[in-house]
Amino acid sequence: MSLGETITGSQMAVIDANSAALGVPPKQLMESAGNAVARTVRSIVEPGSSVTVVAGRGNNGGDAFAAARFLDDYDVRVRLLGHAETIGTDIARENWAALERAALDVAAWRDSSAIAFDDPDLFVDAMLGTGISGRLREPVATAAKRLSDSETPVLSVDVPSGLDGETGALADNAVEPDHVVTFHKPKPGLDALEAPVTVADIGVPQAAERFVERGDLLRLSRPADSHKGDFGEVLVIGGGPYTGAPALAAQAALRAGADLVRVACPRSVADEIQGYSENLIVRPFDGDRFTPDSVERVLSLAGEHDSVVLGPGLGAAENTLVAVRAFLERYDGFAVVDADALGVVPGVETDATLVCTPHQGELEAMGGETADGWRERAELVESFAAELGQTLLVKGPYDVLSDGERTRVNRTGNPGMTVGGTGDVLAGTVGALTATQKPMAAAAIGAYVAGAAGDRVVERQGYGLVATDLLGSIPSVMWRNEDG
Repeated sequence: MSLGETITGSQMAVIDANSAALGVPPKQLMESAGNAVARTVRSIVEPGSSVTVVAGRGNNGGDAFAAARFLDDYDVRVRLLGHAETIGTDIARENWAALERAALDVAAWRDSSAIAFDDPDLFVDAMLGTGISGRLREPVATAAKRLSDSETPVLSVDVPSGLDGETGALADNAVEPDHVVTFHKPKPGLDALEAPVTVADIGVPQAAERFVERGDLLRLSRPADSHKGDFGEVLVIGGGPYTGAPALAAQAALRAGADLVRVACPRSVADEIQGYSENLIVRPFDGDRFTPDSVERVLSLAGEHDSVVLGPGLGAAENTLVAVRAFLERYDGFAVVDADALGVVPGVETDATLVCTPHQGELEAMGGETADGWRERAELVESFAAELGQTLLVKGPYDVLSDGERTRVNRTGNPGMTVGGTGDVLAGTVGALTATQKPMAAAAIGAYVAGAAGDRVVERQGYGLVATDLLGSIPSVMWRNEDG
């Protein structure tokens, strides 16, 4: 059974958070999800039937709590697995409290020994949502077995408890549903179930997927047990005629979370680049520009890194562009390509995975097309990205990102960022992210972060910013995620 395009649990969390940023709060989505569950219940059993909701302490349970309020003409019992005071989110707790105040038949089963089912006409499985993996643990395991062993039909909310919302893998002790109602889009693994699946529209705005928003930052994590290297080592390949550009890109990569950043640059400017910051590690190659003679050395360095940023400050000398081409023909890792190096990309055969970051003039020089309106521009960028077989991040008043299949738009940033060097900051930020994220996610987060950093600078001091002003704001945008 094909259900169409699927969306993982983590992607759905991003979309939910982006919906909130766009003015559609989680409480509204939960209310709509509850309505969708109630409608599905009505399609399975007649009014007056007995329905037992078995719920967990997360938002999956919250959806079912909301559903119970819409089933006044049914004999509804709600059973919570765990202590009510440990319900995980404010909106789920509010919906539980609403059931208690309405004097519905609710109870909490605090351990597996307390689980005792009657014989209803329908079970609603709302124990676990998309954020779990592996075998079910108690008390959910006992409850799942009793639901699956019962002859009573089971309706699972969003996914059956025990289905991994990232991979679609089904635990061997997962609930075996007779029906599933899922929200917004199908989740991985649902199409492999024998049960019918209802995909319910709960009012998620299309813009929550189209536009990059604060929710995209949920893709970032920094676990307490992290070690040096877990968040990537980045090589910036740049410098020669210019020295500030590679230094800016490297410092931005550090600010964006890379653990180690090195700059491969001509020996003639190595000391100057090092002088910008004691945090930079410089790996010089012979000469005063990047030339074919240096490709072997730079390829060797690139192979020791998780991603590279290719282009800042390299210049457009013919020999340099020959070297860029030779590098890309032999490199098979992740690379952010910026500045003069962009012109080489359309004509090169490479196994590398690229994120190209042109402004609109550079896009046209690459052979792409642009337009004044962002919607038309998005279509043109998508078409050109598909032609290249790479990811594009086209800078502008609205940044357009596309890998040829998916296209998104970022709206952070301001006219003050037309100043030189801000593109190098963006390239370095994306370079750090490509070490840990897929290309489209790296491009999206990088565009949002660099633009929001610029917005904060302008809010503090007005226009007249310089590229280095952005560096200090990058971490607070990424990790504190404050508004404004």
